[in-house]
Amino acid sequence: MRVSDKVAVITGGARGIGAATALRFVEEGAAVVILDMNEEEIHKTVKELKAKGGTAVGKTVDVTIEKEVELAFKEIYEEFKRIDVVINNAGITADAQLLKMKEEEWEKVINVNLKGVFLVGKTAASYMKEKESGVILNASSVVGIYGNFGQTNYAATKAGVNGLTKSWAKELGRYNIRVNAVAPGFILTPMTEKMPEKVLTVMKEKSPLQTLGTSEDIANAYLFLASNEARFITGTVLSVDGGVVI
Repeated sequence: MRVSDKVAVITGGARGIGAATALRFVEEGAAVVILDMNEEEIHKTVKELKAKGGTAVGKTVDVTIEKEVELAFKEIYEEFKRIDVVINNAGITADAQLLKMKEEEWEKVINVNLKGVFLVGKTAASYMKEKESGVILNASSVVGIYGNFGQTNYAATKAGVNGLTKSWAKELGRYNIRVNAVAPGFILTPMTEKMPEKVLTVMKEKSPLQTLGTSEDIANAYLFLASNEARFITGTVLSVDGGVVI
């Protein structure tokens, strides 16, 4: 198994890409800790993971509050005695064109998508440094590389994630901590499934593969980057986008 006996912490892990990633890691032998805001979804996902025979724990945590993040990691370390992989998956959108975007829409997205990644990554790294081993994976987006209409705030956070990913890779490599990011393209999730069919068709047509990605496609990318197969990969932003940006 590719992450056997590893302890993986996944923020925003109760549904969507986070839940799919949790499942893949459990299937490959990891113990998974889900950090999320939705208690009902946490309970549901943890139950499903345990039904698969995996070790899974869920904690209600707001990644924008430093004390909550620090307490969660303290409890995780006390229970498992190690933290091997952290996936900064939690993220939100609040789309609007620049001239219509409200300050609170800007701040809300910045807080979760960028500040949250900073707080979780900093806290995780402090534990990994002691063991001189670890992997931090951040959720980016092709939007952070190429921008997108109506997503000034979201694009800014993902561009920021790319920058901190590379900075952390340079700083933490001396402690044998690898840091990478995954930049999804158009992914079929519960959110996108609600879009009109014509919108989904346009999204598909933008990809040379003429299809949308799935949560499992992103989960597989995280799994590879967390495994020893990627032992010599750090500071990379891996686009998983079906060629949409070619």
